[in-house]
Amino acid sequence: MKIGFDNEKYLKMQSEHIRERISKFDNKLYLEFGGKLFDDFHASRVLPGFEPDSKLRMLMQLSDQAEIVIVISAADIDKNKVRQDLGITYDMDVLRLIDEFTDRGLYVGSVCITQYSGQEGADLFKNHLEKLGIRVYTHYTIPGYPSNTSLIVSDEGYGKNEYIETTRPLVVVTAPGPGSGKMATCLSQLYHEYKRGISAGYAKFETFPIWNIPLKHPVNLAYEAATADLNDVNMIDPFHLEAYGETTVNYNRDVEIFPVLQAMFEKIIGKCPYKSPTDMGVNMAGNCIIDDEVCKEASRQEIIRRYYKSMDALVSGTGKEEEAFKIELLLKQAHAAVEDRRVVPASLETETRTGAPAAALELPDGRIVYGKTSDLLGASSALLLNALKELAGIDHEHHVISPEAIRPIQELKTKYLGSKNPRLHTDETLIALSVSAASSSEARLALEQLPKLKGCQAHTSVLLSSVDIREFRKLGIELTCEPKFEKPKTYK
Repeated sequence: MKIGFDNEKYLKMQSEHIRERISKFDNKLYLEFGGKLFDDFHASRVLPGFEPDSKLRMLMQLSDQAEIVIVISAADIDKNKVRQDLGITYDMDVLRLIDEFTDRGLYVGSVCITQYSGQEGADLFKNHLEKLGIRVYTHYTIPGYPSNTSLIVSDEGYGKNEYIETTRPLVVVTAPGPGSGKMATCLSQLYHEYKRGISAGYAKFETFPIWNIPLKHPVNLAYEAATADLNDVNMIDPFHLEAYGETTVNYNRDVEIFPVLQAMFEKIIGKCPYKSPTDMGVNMAGNCIIDDEVCKEASRQEIIRRYYKSMDALVSGTGKEEEAFKIELLLKQAHAAVEDRRVVPASLETETRTGAPAAALELPDGRIVYGKTSDLLGASSALLLNALKELAGIDHEHHVISPEAIRPIQELKTKYLGSKNPRLHTDETLIALSVSAASSSEARLALEQLPKLKGCQAHTSVLLSSVDIREFRKLGIELTCEPKFEKPKTYK
């Protein structure tokens, strides 16, 4: 797989730039961290060479100067908001983040519960954290936020919030997801710091959109596709253009809120340290792209995947038409088509030829492997076995799992567990393969190829079950599905 991004250069340049920004203030910088601090798989997909934990590794280079404050909205706790990529609630993700940061040697100073107005769920979570020995602070909802700056920047606004005690020059403010109140937490802290005579600073770290590449660059369009549900729109930063005569890229929410931020800074510290939203950022990713064409193509592929995800959600009843239409428009702007994803026509042609659901997978060297529906296996299960055989150099006619081993599993499913589908799901197939590996050297060799599937592209001609989707995700396979059910469904 081709590399388009210099990760080591990024780690060095980014940490140096943050150190420089700290020095511009009174050795105290509140850094709002947008996106995912680790497991940033979107960035690694659109910037090949970017490691999913790059931002975390960069922070580890600053570990002696940094402490982390994790922010979570009381409203998100109360409604059990779920982080979709992990399938866990935001409050559980806070606990996961604390463990992950601590295990990496980073200091988690505290948790801040924002937008608090007496929610019972927030109280219970606060008690739970405090029993674990974690300091918890509470910030309240402020009427008229963010436009009523006179109230916000006063003792009745930010002044009512609890002051978060911090001990290090760099305070990284992060959260399980968007809308948690990271920016408000940073500004609230600035208010309290200045009341205490400390000239603290604020900066924002968002990887996307990348400010110093073109507005319609596929990397930036892929960010719009990823945030289509938030209705974010990339745009030229008009404040930066006016102040410096330079064209830079930002997104609508930061541009819209900047005049309000300017007013808040002026009330807090007497003047705004920044002339534009771009000035507030510290992102150096655009300087580390080493092969623009590789990143463009990777981003086009990401937009195609996002398009299929939105269409699948629409068919399943969980998506919105506006989101799907927006990503379809982004496809056109990126000069991409679904057929550019090689596994799409491959799986559809196999379905046409066999008359049943089919699947295709592209191996790292570009070979395409197919899976078709049979009496024993579903298309996705057949695809996994065929891919493992191809990687292991095993003849496709050879059974690494004997039909005799599969039939008892089918009987268990249909006779005792009430399933109407006798074909093995991907998890059942992999278990059968692992059992066969105990007595078959070829089955063992096939099983050993599983790590090589990470990053491979796959497409199925019908929507898969949640079980199969979960297994593909665990294996690190980038899966898309045609937005149609194998059979019409009225009851799911």
